[in-house]
Amino acid sequence: MLILIIDDDVLSVKLISFLLQDTGYRVLQAYDGKEALLILRKYQPNLVLLDVSMPQMDGFEVCRWIRRTSDVPIIFLTAHVKPEERVLGLQTGGDDYIVKPFDPHELLARIEAVLRRKPSESATTPLCLTRGHTTLDPLEHKVTFADSHSVMLTPIECRLLYYLMCNAGRVLLFDQILDHIWGDRSTTGRNLIAAYIHRLRIKIEPDITHPHYILTVPDLGYKFAVCSEELAETQN
Repeated sequence: MLILIIDDDVLSVKLISFLLQDTGYRVLQAYDGKEALLILRKYQPNLVLLDVSMPQMDGFEVCRWIRRTSDVPIIFLTAHVKPEERVLGLQTGGDDYIVKPFDPHELLARIEAVLRRKPSESATTPLCLTRGHTTLDPLEHKVTFADSHSVMLTPIECRLLYYLMCNAGRVLLFDQILDHIWGDRSTTGRNLIAAYIHRLRIKIEPDITHPHYILTVPDLGYKFAVCSEELAETQN
């Protein structure tokens, strides 16, 4: 596995590189956003470790640029401790985040958890799933609506929506979603789910302030809403 570290702190990059190489990973290094984007296009790493606080082009901006062309997993390394700042990282396209200073074992565990999700995408060949007038193609990562327009999803967005649609009309608890999509019940798990639900709503909801498809069930979780008549049709 090839991991790209993007951080302007030379000492931090050296320490993380040593840790990863000692564990068996191959490592690429970049010290600013522009250099990172060039390396990313050339070498196509399996995962990116991305610092937030960098001059000229901060981590959030780098993440947005990466997400325009790549679904490579991104783990933010950040000294920002405010929940809204962490949520911003997830909303811009990050898959996870770790607050500095962090324990080396935690970093390795989170990297392994994120990388474990990638093989599972192709382990089976899920079929297109239709609920009501909404169809999800999990191979193309594409949602198509009744008026024939479609939107593209990232792999994690696609798995999350597929899980919700498979259980249309049923409330999925926070822990169920975390176990199924991320395999992790961290204390910040609800923020992680909320960030991805927000990203999905931006892409599929006509009005994100009044969701039609993905509904929040207070204190419990989320559900994909389909009227009973439509759901009965799709299950026949």
